[in-house]
Amino acid sequence: MKISELFNVSGKVAIVTGGSRGIGEMISSGFLANGVKVYITARKEGPLVKKAEELTKKYNGVCIPIACDLSSSVGIDYFLKQIKEKEDGIDFLINNAGAAWGEPFDRFSEVGWDKVMDLNVKSLFFLTQKLMEMLKVRASDSNPSRVINIGSIDGLNVPAFETYSYSTSKAAVHHLTRVMAARLVKENILVNAIAPGPYPSQMLGSAVDHDYSETARKNPRKRVGLPEDIAGLAIFLCSQAGAYIVGETIASDGGIVKTAGHNLG
Repeated sequence: MKISELFNVSGKVAIVTGGSRGIGEMISSGFLANGVKVYITARKEGPLVKKAEELTKKYNGVCIPIACDLSSSVGIDYFLKQIKEKEDGIDFLINNAGAAWGEPFDRFSEVGWDKVMDLNVKSLFFLTQKLMEMLKVRASDSNPSRVINIGSIDGLNVPAFETYSYSTSKAAVHHLTRVMAARLVKENILVNAIAPGPYPSQMLGSAVDHDYSETARKNPRKRVGLPEDIAGLAIFLCSQAGAYIVGETIASDGGIVKTAGHNLG
């Protein structure tokens, strides 16, 4: 029952897709600060390598970059080859890589639909499928491996912006989490999802011109998310404390989803 044991994740190996910025960087940082070896992915090699070096130094840990495009089967296969050359097995897979697209309903494009659905849903499924054997290597009844899919409150609520494929893709991620959880729990792999609300990121920042003051004002907690909020939740789900949680989608949003429309003074 000691905190140091209940939430201990040290010595584990994690993959965080899209791990070089935004929520992915926050989760990677939380893992590295607590003794997890972390592989991060992104498409642009230069910034990815620079971020891995920065995080390694900052947390005195091991952060390894693998540049690839996970939106295609070729990219997934390349990533899988790189990981298998370096590790026998992995403990945590954080499916965080994602894309958004906004256009008015009457002009919403097929490319904006396919790009988002391919990365946010299809690649998440096939990456998990192809990493299943590596996730099984150290998994046991008492020490299961974990998969965390990063969804969004836009997959729970009607979004404020015209991001039709994005919100649809995140709703799909939440349901796919339940479907995969039912299958993979038999392999001692626990699958859950986190649905973040507003966190500082390139995705949200581009929509609000990187001014989060109004977003914070409208939030029940009167702020946007902090790195500790999302990293703490991910660590909880990956630790012994979260070993009985299967197929859940947990909102980390300051109360937006559960308290929307309620003004209790």
